[in-house]
Amino acid sequence: MDQHDTRHLSTQPAFVTRENEGGVAILTLDRPQSRNALSRVMMEQIIEQLDAIASDTTLKAVVLCAEGPVFSSGHDLKEMTACRTDEDAGCGAFSAIFATCATMMQKIVTMPQPVVAAVEGMATAAGCQLVASCDLAIAGEEAGFCTPGVHIGLFCSTPMVALSRNLAPKHAMEMLLLGERVTAFDAARMGLVNRVVAAGQARAEALRLAGIIASKSSVAVGMGKKAFYEQMTMPLAQAYAHASRVMVDNMLDADAQEGIGAFMGRRDPVWRER
Repeated sequence: MDQHDTRHLSTQPAFVTRENEGGVAILTLDRPQSRNALSRVMMEQIIEQLDAIASDTTLKAVVLCAEGPVFSSGHDLKEMTACRTDEDAGCGAFSAIFATCATMMQKIVTMPQPVVAAVEGMATAAGCQLVASCDLAIAGEEAGFCTPGVHIGLFCSTPMVALSRNLAPKHAMEMLLLGERVTAFDAARMGLVNRVVAAGQARAEALRLAGIIASKSSVAVGMGKKAFYEQMTMPLAQAYAHASRVMVDNMLDADAQEGIGAFMGRRDPVWRER
Protein backbone atom coordinates (compact mmCIF):
# COMPACT_ATOMS: atom_id res chain seq x y z
CA MET A 1 0.00 0.00 0.00
CA ASP A 2 1.57 3.29 -1.07
CA GLN A 3 1.39 6.52 0.89
CA HIS A 4 -1.62 7.70 -1.16
CA ASP A 5 -3.73 4.55 -0.63
CA THR A 6 -7.21 5.40 0.66
CA ARG A 7 -8.78 1.97 1.09
CA HIS A 8 -9.42 2.46 4.81
CA LEU A 9 -12.22 4.95 4.25
CA SER A 10 -13.73 4.41 7.69
CA THR A 11 -10.93 6.53 9.18
CA GLN A 12 -11.64 9.43 6.82
CA PRO A 13 -14.20 12.22 7.25
CA ALA A 14 -17.44 11.65 5.36
CA PHE A 15 -17.26 13.88 2.30
CA VAL A 16 -20.35 12.28 0.72
CA THR A 17 -23.67 11.80 2.45
CA ARG A 18 -26.56 9.63 1.36
CA GLU A 19 -30.24 9.48 2.12
CA ASN A 20 -32.96 7.39 0.53
CA GLU A 21 -36.32 8.86 -0.37
CA GLY A 22 -38.65 6.17 -1.56
CA GLY A 23 -36.88 4.38 -4.39
CA VAL A 24 -34.43 7.26 -4.95
CA ALA A 25 -30.95 7.52 -3.44
CA ILE A 26 -29.75 11.09 -2.86
CA LEU A 27 -25.98 11.52 -2.85
CA THR A 28 -24.68 14.86 -1.63
CA LEU A 29 -21.15 16.14 -2.10
CA ASP A 30 -20.44 17.51 1.38
CA ARG A 31 -17.11 19.27 1.35
CA PRO A 32 -18.29 22.86 0.93
CA GLN A 33 -15.32 24.39 2.75
CA SER A 34 -13.13 23.08 -0.10
CA ARG A 35 -15.64 23.94 -2.84
CA ASN A 36 -16.46 20.23 -3.07
CA ALA A 37 -13.07 19.58 -4.66
CA LEU A 38 -12.78 15.96 -5.73
CA SER A 39 -9.95 14.66 -3.58
CA ARG A 40 -9.01 11.03 -4.00
CA VAL A 41 -10.69 10.14 -0.72
CA MET A 42 -13.88 11.89 -1.78
CA MET A 43 -13.93 10.08 -5.12
CA GLU A 44 -13.33 6.75 -3.34
CA GLN A 45 -16.31 7.50 -1.10
CA ILE A 46 -18.48 8.28 -4.13
CA ILE A 47 -17.44 4.99 -5.73
CA GLU A 48 -18.25 3.14 -2.50
CA GLN A 49 -21.72 4.70 -2.40
CA LEU A 50 -22.38 4.01 -6.09
CA ASP A 51 -21.42 0.36 -5.65
CA ALA A 52 -23.79 0.02 -2.70
CA ILE A 53 -26.63 1.68 -4.58
CA ALA A 54 -26.06 -0.40 -7.72
CA SER A 55 -26.53 -3.61 -5.74
CA ASP A 56 -29.65 -2.40 -3.89
CA THR A 57 -32.71 -3.57 -5.82
CA THR A 58 -35.01 -1.26 -3.84
CA LEU A 59 -33.34 1.82 -5.33
CA LYS A 60 -34.47 2.82 -8.81
CA ALA A 61 -32.73 6.14 -9.44
CA VAL A 62 -30.05 8.44 -8.01
CA VAL A 63 -29.90 12.21 -7.51
CA LEU A 64 -26.44 13.74 -7.20
CA CYS A 65 -26.30 17.18 -5.56
CA ALA A 66 -23.94 19.27 -3.44
CA GLU A 67 -23.77 21.34 -0.28
CA GLY A 68 -22.61 24.94 -0.45
CA PRO A 69 -22.43 27.54 -3.21
CA VAL A 70 -20.23 25.43 -5.53
CA PHE A 71 -21.31 22.11 -7.04
CA SER A 72 -17.70 21.03 -7.51
CA SER A 73 -14.50 22.86 -8.35
CA GLY A 74 -12.93 19.74 -9.85
CA HIS A 75 -9.78 17.97 -8.71
CA ASP A 76 -8.19 19.03 -5.44
CA LEU A 77 -5.21 21.04 -6.73
CA LYS A 78 -3.77 21.45 -3.22
CA GLU A 79 -3.68 17.68 -2.84
CA MET A 80 -2.10 17.26 -6.26
CA THR A 81 0.49 19.98 -5.69
CA ALA A 82 1.54 18.35 -2.43
CA CYS A 83 2.31 15.16 -4.35
CA ARG A 84 5.05 16.94 -6.31
CA THR A 85 7.39 16.38 -3.38
CA ASP A 86 7.24 12.59 -3.94
CA GLU A 87 10.36 10.92 -5.28
CA ASP A 88 8.72 10.55 -8.72
CA ALA A 89 7.55 14.21 -8.68
CA GLY A 90 3.97 13.02 -8.22
CA CYS A 91 3.70 10.75 -11.26
CA GLY A 92 2.39 7.77 -9.30
CA ALA A 93 -0.02 9.87 -7.27
CA PHE A 94 -1.34 11.68 -10.34
CA SER A 95 -1.88 8.35 -12.11
CA ALA A 96 -3.80 6.99 -9.12
CA ILE A 97 -5.95 10.11 -8.84
CA PHE A 98 -6.91 10.13 -12.51
CA ALA A 99 -7.53 6.35 -12.47
CA THR A 100 -9.85 6.78 -9.48
CA CYS A 101 -11.64 9.60 -11.27
CA ALA A 102 -12.09 7.47 -14.40
CA THR A 103 -13.49 4.63 -12.31
CA MET A 104 -15.97 6.98 -10.61
CA MET A 105 -17.22 8.42 -13.90
CA GLN A 106 -17.61 4.98 -15.43
CA LYS A 107 -19.50 3.70 -12.37
CA ILE A 108 -22.15 6.34 -13.04
CA VAL A 109 -22.49 5.21 -16.64
CA THR A 110 -22.47 1.47 -15.99
CA MET A 111 -24.66 1.24 -12.87
CA PRO A 112 -28.23 0.13 -13.64
CA GLN A 113 -29.97 3.10 -12.02
CA PRO A 114 -30.14 6.40 -13.92
CA VAL A 115 -28.25 9.22 -12.20
CA VAL A 116 -29.65 12.78 -12.24
CA ALA A 117 -27.31 15.66 -11.40
CA ALA A 118 -28.79 18.67 -9.58
CA VAL A 119 -26.43 21.59 -10.13
CA GLU A 120 -26.41 24.87 -8.23
CA GLY A 121 -23.34 27.11 -8.49
CA MET A 122 -20.24 26.29 -10.52
CA ALA A 123 -19.28 22.89 -11.87
CA THR A 124 -15.66 23.23 -12.94
CA ALA A 125 -13.19 20.88 -14.68
CA ALA A 126 -13.72 17.39 -13.18
CA GLY A 127 -16.86 18.80 -11.53
CA CYS A 128 -18.18 19.59 -15.00
CA GLN A 129 -17.07 16.12 -16.08
CA LEU A 130 -19.13 14.69 -13.23
CA VAL A 131 -22.25 16.46 -14.51
CA ALA A 132 -21.59 15.31 -18.08
CA SER A 133 -21.21 11.71 -16.88
CA CYS A 134 -24.68 11.67 -15.32
CA ASP A 135 -27.61 10.41 -17.38
CA LEU A 136 -29.65 13.56 -16.81
CA ALA A 137 -28.76 16.97 -15.39
CA ILE A 138 -30.83 19.83 -13.99
CA ALA A 139 -29.30 23.25 -13.43
CA GLY A 140 -30.43 26.18 -11.34
CA GLU A 141 -30.49 29.34 -13.45
CA GLU A 142 -27.43 30.76 -11.67
CA ALA A 143 -25.32 27.63 -12.22
CA GLY A 144 -22.26 27.75 -14.43
CA PHE A 145 -20.01 25.25 -16.15
CA CYS A 146 -16.36 25.52 -17.08
CA THR A 147 -13.31 23.48 -18.15
CA PRO A 148 -10.65 26.10 -17.37
CA GLY A 149 -7.53 23.96 -17.45
CA VAL A 150 -6.08 25.88 -20.39
CA HIS A 151 -5.76 28.91 -18.12
CA ILE A 152 -3.20 27.08 -15.96
CA GLY A 153 -1.39 25.08 -18.63
CA LEU A 154 -3.42 21.91 -18.04
CA PHE A 155 -5.78 20.88 -20.84
CA CYS A 156 -8.92 19.23 -19.42
CA SER A 157 -8.29 15.94 -21.21
CA THR A 158 -10.27 13.68 -18.89
CA PRO A 159 -13.31 16.02 -18.74
CA MET A 160 -13.04 15.99 -22.53
CA VAL A 161 -14.09 12.33 -22.61
CA ALA A 162 -17.46 13.03 -20.98
CA LEU A 163 -18.00 16.37 -22.74
CA SER A 164 -17.32 14.91 -26.19
CA ARG A 165 -19.98 12.26 -25.55
CA ASN A 166 -22.59 14.85 -24.58
CA LEU A 167 -21.95 17.89 -26.76
CA ALA A 168 -21.47 18.50 -30.45
CA PRO A 169 -17.71 18.47 -31.20
CA LYS A 170 -17.47 22.23 -31.74
CA HIS A 171 -19.33 22.95 -28.51
CA ALA A 172 -17.03 20.61 -26.59
CA MET A 173 -13.92 22.13 -28.16
CA GLU A 174 -15.21 25.63 -27.42
CA MET A 175 -15.41 24.80 -23.71
CA LEU A 176 -12.05 23.03 -23.70
CA LEU A 177 -10.09 25.55 -25.76
CA LEU A 178 -11.48 28.76 -24.29
CA GLY A 179 -11.98 27.68 -20.70
CA GLU A 180 -14.73 30.26 -20.29
CA ARG A 181 -17.78 30.03 -18.03
CA VAL A 182 -20.87 28.65 -19.74
CA THR A 183 -24.20 29.76 -18.30
CA ALA A 184 -26.91 27.31 -17.33
CA PHE A 185 -28.99 28.39 -20.33
CA ASP A 186 -26.09 27.92 -22.74
CA ALA A 187 -25.34 24.55 -21.13
CA ALA A 188 -28.92 23.51 -21.90
CA ARG A 189 -28.61 24.77 -25.47
CA MET A 190 -25.37 22.83 -25.88
CA GLY A 191 -26.78 19.61 -24.43
CA LEU A 192 -24.79 19.50 -21.19
CA VAL A 193 -27.95 19.81 -19.06
CA ASN A 194 -31.53 18.83 -19.77
CA ARG A 195 -33.30 21.85 -18.34
CA VAL A 196 -32.86 25.00 -16.31
CA VAL A 197 -34.99 25.84 -13.28
CA ALA A 198 -35.18 28.72 -10.84
CA ALA A 199 -32.15 29.10 -8.59
CA GLY A 200 -32.39 26.74 -5.63
CA GLN A 201 -34.85 24.40 -7.34
CA ALA A 202 -32.47 22.02 -9.12
CA ARG A 203 -32.63 19.40 -6.37
CA ALA A 204 -36.42 19.43 -6.25
CA GLU A 205 -36.68 19.08 -10.02
CA ALA A 206 -34.09 16.33 -10.09
CA LEU A 207 -36.03 14.48 -7.40
CA ARG A 208 -39.22 14.90 -9.40
CA LEU A 209 -37.62 13.36 -12.49
CA ALA A 210 -36.00 10.61 -10.44
CA GLY A 211 -39.39 9.82 -8.93
CA ILE A 212 -40.88 9.40 -12.39
CA ILE A 213 -38.03 7.08 -13.36
CA ALA A 214 -38.50 5.12 -10.13
CA SER A 215 -42.14 4.47 -11.04
CA LYS A 216 -41.09 2.56 -14.17
CA SER A 217 -39.90 -1.02 -14.53
CA SER A 218 -36.35 -1.06 -13.15
CA VAL A 219 -35.64 -4.10 -15.32
CA ALA A 220 -36.56 -2.25 -18.50
CA VAL A 221 -34.78 0.95 -17.39
CA GLY A 222 -31.60 -0.95 -16.47
CA MET A 223 -31.57 -2.86 -19.75
CA GLY A 224 -32.26 0.31 -21.70
CA LYS A 225 -29.56 2.38 -19.98
CA LYS A 226 -26.95 -0.30 -20.61
CA ALA A 227 -27.97 -0.68 -24.25
CA PHE A 228 -27.99 3.10 -24.80
CA TYR A 229 -24.33 3.48 -23.91
CA GLU A 230 -23.29 0.27 -25.65
CA GLN A 231 -24.83 1.16 -29.00
CA MET A 232 -23.33 4.67 -29.04
CA THR A 233 -19.89 3.32 -29.93
CA MET A 234 -21.15 0.91 -32.62
CA PRO A 235 -21.57 1.37 -36.38
CA LEU A 236 -25.21 1.81 -37.41
CA ALA A 237 -25.90 -1.77 -38.54
CA GLN A 238 -24.24 -3.23 -35.45
CA ALA A 239 -26.16 -0.82 -33.22
CA TYR A 240 -29.49 -1.92 -34.69
CA ALA A 241 -28.57 -5.60 -34.39
CA HIS A 242 -27.58 -5.10 -30.76
CA ALA A 243 -30.68 -3.04 -29.93
CA SER A 244 -32.87 -5.67 -31.58
CA ARG A 245 -31.38 -8.40 -29.38
CA VAL A 246 -31.99 -6.24 -26.31
CA MET A 247 -35.60 -5.68 -27.40
CA VAL A 248 -36.12 -9.44 -27.73
CA ASP A 249 -34.67 -10.01 -24.25
CA ASN A 250 -36.84 -7.20 -22.91
CA MET A 251 -39.98 -8.61 -24.57
CA LEU A 252 -39.29 -11.99 -22.96
CA ASP A 253 -38.96 -10.43 -19.51
CA ALA A 254 -41.89 -10.71 -17.11
CA ASP A 255 -42.15 -6.93 -16.69
CA ALA A 256 -42.81 -6.41 -20.40
CA GLN A 257 -45.53 -9.05 -20.30
CA GLU A 258 -47.03 -7.38 -17.24
CA GLY A 259 -46.75 -3.88 -18.70
CA ILE A 260 -48.33 -4.80 -22.03
CA GLY A 261 -51.07 -6.73 -20.27
CA ALA A 262 -51.74 -3.79 -17.94
CA PHE A 263 -51.88 -1.38 -20.88
CA MET A 264 -54.31 -3.57 -22.79
CA GLY A 265 -56.36 -4.18 -19.64
CA ARG A 266 -56.38 -0.47 -18.75
CA ARG A 267 -54.91 -1.01 -15.31
CA ASP A 268 -51.71 0.05 -13.55
CA PRO A 269 -48.80 -2.39 -13.92
CA VAL A 270 -47.21 -4.11 -10.95
CA TRP A 271 -43.46 -4.33 -11.51
CA ARG A 272 -41.17 -6.92 -10.00
CA GLU A 273 -37.81 -5.91 -8.60
CA ARG A 274 -34.77 -6.27 -10.85
